[in-house]
This record gives sequence, C-alpha cells and structure tokens, in this order.
Amino acid sequence: MSRRISRGLAGVAAAALASSLVPTLASATAHGSPGGDRPAAQGADAGAGTTAGAGTGTTAFHRTATYAVHQNLPADVPASSETVAEISAVSEDGNTLVYTDAPGKRIGFLDITDPARPEGQGSVALSTFGHADDQPTSVAVHRDHVLVVVDSSGGDFAAPSGRLDVVRMGDGRRVASIDLGGQPDSIAISKDGAYAAIAMENQRDEEARPVGGAKGDLPQAPAGFIQVVDLTGAPSSWAATPVSLTNPDGSALPALTSAGLDAPQDPEPEYVSINGDNVLAVTLQENNGVVLVDLPTRRVTSAFTAGTASVSGLDTKKDGRIDLSGSITDVPREPDAIGWIDDRYVATANEGDWKGGTRGWTVFDTTTGRPVWDAGASFADEVVRLGLHNEDRAGKKGPEPEGLTLGTFGGVRYAFVGSERSNVVLAYDMTDPLAPRYVQALPATNGPEGLLAIESRDLLAISSETDDAAAGVRAAVQLYERGPGEAAFPSIRSADVQGKPVGWTALGALAADVTRPGTVHAASDAALGVAQLYTVDVTRTPAVITDARAVTVGGAPATIDVEGLAARSDGGFWLAVEGAKGADNKVLRTNAAGEVVETVALPAEVTSKVGKWGLEGVTTTHDAEGEHLWVALQRPLWTDGASPTEPLEGENTVRLGRYDVADASWHWYGYRLESPRRDGGDWMGLSEIVAVDADTLAVIERDKLNGPRARVKRIYTVDVPAGDPTGLPVLRKELAYDVLPDLRATRGWTQEKLEGLTIAADGQVYAVTDNDGLKDATGETVFLRLGAARDVFARTLATTTTLEAPRTVRAGKALTVTASVSAGSGVPTTGTVTLRDGTRTLGTAQVKDGRAVFTVTDLPAGRRALRATYAGGPRSGESSATASVTVTKAPARLRITAPSTVKVGEPTRVTVRVHAPGLVPGGRVRITDGGKVLATVRLHQGSASAKVRLTGKRLHRVKVTYAGDARTKGASRTVRIRVR
Repeated sequence: MSRRISRGLAGVAAAALASSLVPTLASATAHGSPGGDRPAAQGADAGAGTTAGAGTGTTAFHRTATYAVHQNLPADVPASSETVAEISAVSEDGNTLVYTDAPGKRIGFLDITDPARPEGQGSVALSTFGHADDQPTSVAVHRDHVLVVVDSSGGDFAAPSGRLDVVRMGDGRRVASIDLGGQPDSIAISKDGAYAAIAMENQRDEEARPVGGAKGDLPQAPAGFIQVVDLTGAPSSWAATPVSLTNPDGSALPALTSAGLDAPQDPEPEYVSINGDNVLAVTLQENNGVVLVDLPTRRVTSAFTAGTASVSGLDTKKDGRIDLSGSITDVPREPDAIGWIDDRYVATANEGDWKGGTRGWTVFDTTTGRPVWDAGASFADEVVRLGLHNEDRAGKKGPEPEGLTLGTFGGVRYAFVGSERSNVVLAYDMTDPLAPRYVQALPATNGPEGLLAIESRDLLAISSETDDAAAGVRAAVQLYERGPGEAAFPSIRSADVQGKPVGWTALGALAADVTRPGTVHAASDAALGVAQLYTVDVTRTPAVITDARAVTVGGAPATIDVEGLAARSDGGFWLAVEGAKGADNKVLRTNAAGEVVETVALPAEVTSKVGKWGLEGVTTTHDAEGEHLWVALQRPLWTDGASPTEPLEGENTVRLGRYDVADASWHWYGYRLESPRRDGGDWMGLSEIVAVDADTLAVIERDKLNGPRARVKRIYTVDVPAGDPTGLPVLRKELAYDVLPDLRATRGWTQEKLEGLTIAADGQVYAVTDNDGLKDATGETVFLRLGAARDVFARTLATTTTLEAPRTVRAGKALTVTASVSAGSGVPTTGTVTLRDGTRTLGTAQVKDGRAVFTVTDLPAGRRALRATYAGGPRSGESSATASVTVTKAPARLRITAPSTVKVGEPTRVTVRVHAPGLVPGGRVRITDGGKVLATVRLHQGSASAKVRLTGKRLHRVKVTYAGDARTKGASRTVRIRVR
C-alpha cells in the first residue's frame, strides 16, 4: 500500500458503470431479432425546456466536488504519471469510495464523508498480490471487503487469466484470492448480498484474423463465460462456479443461436447486472446480445439479440461541420453497460464495438427480449444542444454511450447514461420504463467510465478513465448531490430550429449586439472546419444560442480561426482571425449575412514576428476621427516568427494594436503579462479585448493551466493615452476582475481557455470559456454573468456628481439646485438624478448636457443636508454629492378683523389672516384678553376665526398671537374692542 488505510468500513455496495447520453426528436427504427420486429417507442423531444432544470420541480443533482485522482498517487510516483478512476464502488455507510486504476495497476480510496471535500486515502498496488502487470478491471464492496477483479493475462489473448482478490477494507490486506480461469471484465453483487457475478470476457484480439474472417472478427477462442461466487461465510471459503455460455464441445448454446447472436460460439460477456429476483443480465457486446442467468441454479434461462436500429438526424461525417442530416441504417446496437430498471425491464448503453453502435440507449422487456423504447437520435441531439458534440467522432460512433447505472432518489427511479466521447452523463426519470423522460445533464471529465449511485446519501459519483498529463487532461472523480434548487449546468445551450438543435462548439469570442440589450454574439474557432457566428439570447437562463450562420468568402464557407468578434451597427461584424502563419493573421469585415466584404492585413513587420500565437480579439471605438479597431496579440512577437523561441520585446511583453479605419494606419502599444509558472508547462497570454470607454480597454489575461493548477484567469484594464504612440509605450494595467473564483465555483474541472468577454448593450458583462471542441478538454462550456459593467469596471466607469445650491435661503423662496455629472472620456452620463432632503425625496430630473436642475420651494427651516444621487446607467457608475443649505423662516404679518364696539354679553367674532411671502402659513393662533385665554384655533389656508365673549364694560385690549410653523416666524398683534 502507498498509504495505510485506517478507516474501518462495513457494507454492501455494487460496482458502478460508465458513461452515456440522450436528447431530442429521435427518428429511428428499432429492430429486435432478425426478420424485423415492431418498432420500439422513440425518444421524445428533450429540447429547450429540460436541459436547464431538474426532473422534479426545483430538485436537481448538484455538483459538489471534482477530485483529480493524481492527487491520490503514492508519494514516490510522479504526479505526471498516468492514473485513472475507471470503475468505482462504495462502502455500506457511503463514506469511502473505491476506484480501479488500470494504468497504475492499483485501486484507490477516497474519503467522501464530506461530498464537497473528498480526501485521498491512498491506494493498494496489485503488484503486492501478484504480477506487476496485473490490472484491475472492476471493483465491488461486500460488507467490510473490497472485491477486486484482476486481469492477469498480460496481453495474451489465447491464454487469458484472471482472479478475484478479496481485500479487507480496514487495512488493505488481501484475505482471499480466487482463480477465475480467464480474463474478467465487470462484477456485480446481488441486492441480498448472496452472490457476486463476474463477466469473463476473454476478449478478442483486434489484430487477429480468424479463418475466413477479417482482422478482429469473431470467433476467437477461448469463449467467454460467467463466474458466480457464493458469498456465504468467510471470504476464505468462497469459490467461483463457472456458468458456460457454450456447449462442452465448444459449440454454441441453442439459446444464443436461436436468438440470432453474432458468432454465438464465441460469446464475450461485457457487463453484468442483477435484479431483485437474483436474475443476472449480461451483455455480449461483440455478439450484440443479452443473456439472462438464474443465479441460484446457475442456469442460462434466455438470450435475446440487442437488434439493430436505423436512426436519422445524425452527424455521420467528420467534415468540420455539425450537420444533423445524416443517418445510419440497420446498425447493431452492441450494448456495453446494462442495468435493471425493475425486475422486468433492462436498459442498455449502446456504445457499439467494431460493427455497431447506435449513439443512444434502449429499454428491453426481458420477458420478450424486445426493445420497448429507444433513444434514437435524441441522445446525440442533446449532446449537440449542450455544445458537447465531438466532431472527431462524427464518422464513427458519435457520443458513444458506454456506461449506465440506475438509482432511486427521493422515490424516483433514475437512469444515468454516460457519453464516453462527449464527457457528459444524462439523467432520466424512469417512472415509466416505456417512456423515459430526460431531466438533466451532468458534465464530467474526460471519458466518464464509472457511474455509481449512492442512494443512501443522495449522491452520484462519476469517475473517468482518460488521463494525459502532458495535454492537461486528468482523470477525476466527480460527486453530485441531489437537493433543492435548479441545476447549474448548462449555463448556455442551443435552441431547436425545425426540430433539431443548433450545432455549436468552441466559443472563442463574444460581442455585444449594439441594438438589442438582451442579445450577444459568439463565434467558433478552428474547432470546426467552417467558421460560425452565433446569436445568443442572454435574457434566459441558461443563455440560449438561437441561430448560427457560416462565415463565407465569395459565397463559399470560410475555413478560418475566428478568435475575436465585434458587432457593427449595420448588423455586420469585425472578425479577428488567427492564422497558422503570421501572414494569415488578419481582420475581416462581414455584412449581416456573414459574407466577408473587407480584409485588413497586419503590417508585415508584425506578421513576420508573430509565430503561431496571433490575433486573439478585436473591438471598436468611435470618435470625431471615425471608427477605430483594437486588436490583441496573444503572445509576444519573436525575433524569428517561423521559429518562435526568442522574444523580440521581452518574454512578457505582448502587443495591442489600433487600426484607424479612416486612413488605414496601424499603431501599437505594449502590454506586460504576469510571469508564468516556471515548470515548462505554462505560459501567459491575452485572449480577448473589449472597449470599456473611449480610451479604456479591457483584456483577458490567462495562463495555460486548468484544473487544480489553474492560476491566472483575469480581466485587466488599460488606459490608452491620446494621440499616436511613439515607439512601443507599455500601458499601465489594473486588475478589474479575477474570474478564477467564478470558474472554481462550478465545482467542476477549472477550464483553461477563458476566451470571450463582452459588455452587452444593457451594461451587463458576460464571459465564456472555449471548450476546444473537446480536443484535450472536458468540453464543458462555462458562460459567466459577471454583473454590471459599472461594478466590474468601477474605476473606469466611475462618475462624479457635484451639487450647487445657495448657502442660505428664506423659506418659501424658490431654491435652484443644480447637480452636475461628469465622467471619463466616452462614459455616458445620461439618466436621472434624484434629490433628497434626508429621507424625503424632493424630485427626480433627467440629466441633460451633464446637468440636472431642480427648483425647490418647500424646505423646512433649519440646516438642510441635500443629497443628489446620479443613478448611473448601463455603462456609467452611480455617484452622489451633498450640499448644506440653511433655510431661514419667513416673516409673518397678521391681519385681524373684529368689531370696534360690542354690547355686553354679545359674542364677538375675531378673524385672523396670517401672511408670509411665498408661503401659506400653518399652525395655531391664540386670542387673549389680558391674561385670560379666550380661544386657540388652527389656521386653515392661512386663516382662522373664533367667537369670543368679553366681560366688563370697558375698553379691552385683545391680543392675537401666531406661534409660527416650520417655515414661518411667529407674530402678534393687539386690537381694541369697547364693551358697552
């Protein structure tokens, strides 16, 4: 062992299966046994509404972690060594995952107690139990033991050999070993823990040529068979019982012959699954069939052909185009993984071998052996819809659905089908086995082989079999947990047009639509043979690619590498094209239809120094002198572009270029890159350029690293000085946004190629990763919504608001307040300003010519703190300013109406009118006679009236006192009234 395994474990867990997928509008005819059976039901349109969400309301499978298994290598093994996680199993408590690593000839252990933070627990080398070339092919867990299926053939197809090693989970010691008498493939354990069944494939030699056959054909002795192990008692007492799939004389069993299997005298079992009645279903992939075995009696009960399928609506040619008009006719399914949906129906992933592969998966009724549902083209369609189409495999087996497992979560039975070539697992609701319903896509790392449903913990583990450290592709185990909330993947997908998804991949550039705020454009790079321009609706989540158009030159599709995109107001585009040679780097202008109408060449003194890393972005600015193009070169210029070894202007200095359209002149600026990791596998470069304002550019700077090693995925800004540059001025850069946390937040494999960036017309910032068309990449596209431009580029798009107001004003007098909004060059300052007095809004005004003017008349007296807030715009930041104004109270003047003489006892009416300039005073007045209060009344519209009684025949001095209000001073006045 590379590390001692101290965790004691108990439990039953079956080995999981591997990868496959399915989508929309299937058009296929499925056949059972030869002669033509009735067609199976076809996969329905899984299109637009289902890829983003989970199957049951707001419940979905959420990725919690991605663990690169090279991190679990023994300390004395280089991290660059090939190591995979092919097939996995789990302890009974669901906390320890065991996986097979065939290239490393070991099994590994992961602690997944916390599904968000898996921890490597070391490995067990099979060389400690046998030969250094022994390889694990599958693994299962029974109680506190790991059952490891080992191929010890050493490549000898004529004399295959293998064994079953029983390893104690607690300390990694082997406690039993059973000779299997041949070369094994997969293992499954029955639900009751009574049996283990092993597919003894005795696989064919693809280079051998049987008599009368072609290279790799069957039959090739020895034939395969099944081994059944009774798990009663201690492992030391276990023994394997073979179940032959041929007669003693080597001839074919009648059941296999009558089923119409290919070369039935040489069955090659591939994958096993056991139902609740202890019936074993085993696929014979090369023979294109399924065999059922009753485990208690070790008897073959039936066999049936997987049949053929004719499927239309597929891309069947490797021609650099995603063309879904092709078809396959009467192709054998040749299933790989198999799983019981219930005790009657089984599902198969139809990967195919050397004769077949129908690019989908099928449900069979085991009582009749007939297909009752087939994915048709829907599996491949969904792969296209997700941007995961692998054009390199179009002419072969397409997405190659290889692995399959089933699990029950929240009372719902799910099938998970994995695509070996498109690195994704599709989940289906199997409530009705005759009508599977696609619910969600789960992206994986390269070659998802092992699918393991950990039902007790609501987890799904996906392990991958492809590892190439030199290419930056590392095998990993990914964990998904079922829980509330919408699925995070995909972040971008395509819509269906005329019943088929828009084909897309490798989004290497983004551009805002200058007229539609909710629309951006994207372009594919050289991953496709024909350059494509896409329209993307960003008002929806996920974003939706609604159409694609080819770039054409003279009416013919253009084979170019589009690495930069800028939309023009006339509907056309500027394209930055990267070339294999320096002179092939150029800027093209297209019309709205994508036809190239102008070519802008780079100066020869630049193209001769470019090397293979050329243009990586284009953007535009406009001023009084007209339109200007800005481009970014990915890496430094070289002293000799044909042999890029010695940088011309320093190893970390790249160029930004400005092309003035009016006079066709080029001008250049320097940009200083960060330093790469000094381990030979990294470099720094630019991958996008975007105009933030008239003199500020944003660029994406990134390293060449992915996964756990990814370090630099950043957006920087540079300010470009006015005028034409002299020499090569190096611009000062400033970090605007670090995108790496956003990429890691997906909890997936951190993508290398952050390549697209734009500011949409609504001011939102979007970024996207280039999936490289799945070449040395996982294929997962991450479409990022980074927020408002005024936040992402806060310094650049900042505004300044000032507020002008008089220091002192009398209440009631009109007060003019002016808010002035200013910003950097090219930053718009349209919009509104709101004026407040504390929490009270005084008004909102439009900004015109940089100013918003307010007229205020109703401020209370006192020291007022006025605040003007500019709301900002799509590409301008919010700002505010305050001003202090002292409001003095207005003077009051009283007018009193009352009789001069009254009779004793007669009521006397006193009317008061209070006047103040520019105001209608409020408040109260009090009427007194000497020290006696006669009445207190409230003003209404500046007036008040009261009846009073004056006693005593004499001259009374009646005083009227106004107390004032928030804006008016107090006042008083005396009138004389004689009582007779």
